[in-house]
Amino acid sequence: MTYTAPPAFTTRPDLVGTFGMTASTHWLATASAQSVLERGGNAFDAAVAGAFVLHVVEPHLNGPGGDMTAVFATADEPGRPVVLMGQGPAPAGATVEHYRAEGLDLVPGSGALAAAVPGAVDAWLLLLRDHGTWELADVLAYAIGYARDGHPITARVTETIGAVAELFAEHWPTSADRWLVDGAPPRPGEVVVNEAYARVLDGLVAAGGALPADDAGPAPETPGSSRAEAARRARVDAARTEWAEGLVATSIDAFVRTPHRHSTGGEHAGVLRASDLAAFRASTEEAATVEFRGHVVAKTGAWGQGPALLQVLAMLDPLPDELLDPSTVDGAHTIVEAQKLAMADREAWYGDRDVPLDRLLSAGYAAERRALIGSSASHELRPGDAGGAGGAGRLPELRTDDDTAGPGAGVGEPTVGSFAAVPADDARQPGAEPDVAPTGEARGDTCHIDVVDRWGNVVSATPSGGWLQSSPTIPELGFCLGSRLQMTWLEEGTASTLEPGRRPRTTLTPTLVLRDGEPVVALGSPGGDQQDQWQLLYLLRTIVGGWSPQQAIDAPALHTTSFPGSFWPRTWTPGGVVVEDRLGDELIAGLEARGHVVTRSGDWSLGRLSSVTRDPATGVLGAAANPRGAQAYAAGR
Repeated sequence: MTYTAPPAFTTRPDLVGTFGMTASTHWLATASAQSVLERGGNAFDAAVAGAFVLHVVEPHLNGPGGDMTAVFATADEPGRPVVLMGQGPAPAGATVEHYRAEGLDLVPGSGALAAAVPGAVDAWLLLLRDHGTWELADVLAYAIGYARDGHPITARVTETIGAVAELFAEHWPTSADRWLVDGAPPRPGEVVVNEAYARVLDGLVAAGGALPADDAGPAPETPGSSRAEAARRARVDAARTEWAEGLVATSIDAFVRTPHRHSTGGEHAGVLRASDLAAFRASTEEAATVEFRGHVVAKTGAWGQGPALLQVLAMLDPLPDELLDPSTVDGAHTIVEAQKLAMADREAWYGDRDVPLDRLLSAGYAAERRALIGSSASHELRPGDAGGAGGAGRLPELRTDDDTAGPGAGVGEPTVGSFAAVPADDARQPGAEPDVAPTGEARGDTCHIDVVDRWGNVVSATPSGGWLQSSPTIPELGFCLGSRLQMTWLEEGTASTLEPGRRPRTTLTPTLVLRDGEPVVALGSPGGDQQDQWQLLYLLRTIVGGWSPQQAIDAPALHTTSFPGSFWPRTWTPGGVVVEDRLGDELIAGLEARGHVVTRSGDWSLGRLSSVTRDPATGVLGAAANPRGAQAYAAGR
């Protein structure tokens, strides 16, 4: 038996060139980043410019009040993958005792009590400072222009606003003022502006411009000289200080003190304070890696879910190729069962603490876990003994949708519930947008951007959080806070129990792939708990099956829901698998025969992957993007 041959047809071409490539979840972000490359900027300048545009044009998927993670490599150190950490921690006042006193047994899925310290903006500025070449004013000009002069709003944004319009009108008046026009969502294509956010960005630029002329010594005429570069970096640092200690911090502090409606149906005040923002700075760290079929795959540490993908790759690596083929019953079953085991470990062990990653990613542990993959679907959550001597980590209380009552119950699995009205045979229209409840809680959110330049700099980044439906808009800022704390538990003793100063275990999980010590692929996807599951299919089809990036992105996807979800109300479906119908009746019936609880999601509904590629031997660059939703785009030359 051989690996399934790739399809002859793709929805879009695999882009190839030698100058620079960009792929993202919105064409305006892709175009802006590519414009930076065309004007001499590097991949980091371009990624930062595109990311701030994403704040403006995909406000239902990310925002300045949210978070981000990235994995990158520089042309100077191509063999060293680095993680950019833009995940803010829980505020000082975010204690289990406080939330319990508010009558809560879970962190809400929307409202300011779900907000971690915003980390995205500082992380992007750190990347620009340390690895970019452009001035902050030039990088932010694209986002400022779209915020102040406007951009045509997409149908997906207006649909999201429509889903929470009643919440806005009745409970979040500042969001109603920001997003409703005469009580209704804006029409698709209508030009919308965000003057308040434009002023925030202007303030960041002005903070750097206010530095004394001799702050870094007199800048010589040569732009690339050390003194000129020191002055540029100082201006970016001044903007970071303004973000953490100026208007943004004081406005958030004042606003969240007033109680407002949360996804639980209760009225609560937030606990985020200006001092929490002042205490946070983004950082970089070494990536977690495993080797798979001659490639090194790099992810975040276990404060995110990224190492779960590495665990799956370690389990699958020695298996025959046909068991790594998601287009067959045997392959799909094996992949799903391996995913369940890794996600059980994620639930038991992963968090912002001392996680035994050496053990979890070892070949011996992978062999132990691989031996548990049977011929029928498991309906259990089976973490392993990663401690070596004390059994598995403590699991939280497991809940199914049937166990959960309240406004958000039964809203459906991430990225599935939003496409019922879309024709199943229309490859241009469906897309994996978030499933948004009227309470504002959302599953399956996020956006993504990848950039590679002609010098060999490459970055994969997944910004998220702070989407328009996560909490009330702060009028002075034009954006709201994120809801990442919903990924912590209020049960003591779990790996991801809520604790002040600790990061919530994020689902944000970009990927960098290296071969022979050089980066060759930057990859990522929105989709909450599904991000790595969809990326795994891409890696298997390209590395093992020999498919092209666009073929792998177009291919029908599946994922398991047989583990506790990261999003409120934290439910799971024992044995659950969600599939695109294009996998075929025979494969789907085969999964059901093995005991999988299958949910069909339509033909084009799962996965929003994008990627850029680089061949170090030839200098040829590539890019590919998701056709679902007719919004993501790749560009380059």
